[in-house]
Amino acid sequence: MNTLTRLETTIAQRLHASPEESYVAKLHARGLKKIAQKVGEEATETVIAALAGDEQELVDEAADLLFHLMVLLAEKGVALDTVLAELDRREGLSGLAEKAARSQD
Repeated sequence: MNTLTRLETTIAQRLHASPEESYVAKLHARGLKKIAQKVGEEATETVIAALAGDEQELVDEAADLLFHLMVLLAEKGVALDTVLAELDRREGLSGLAEKAARSQD
């Protein structure tokens, strides 16, 4: 089991725990809007860290972003395997061609 799979399992277990005992449960209790807001905040912090040039800060912020994204996926009932399957589907495709195909839909 890889790190992201273990994290997905942990998040699922904590989603309905007591908000006083679990950060994931606290986010869940605050609702989808708050979770989405946290993903946005972490994405912004990741970009700032990347531009600042401090590798450890970038690593820390990227980990926070992945964590909060996985909480958002869990909140919406989207399995990590579903996202990974989409990445697999796109593998080997030109990013430009893939984007053009989406805009035609």
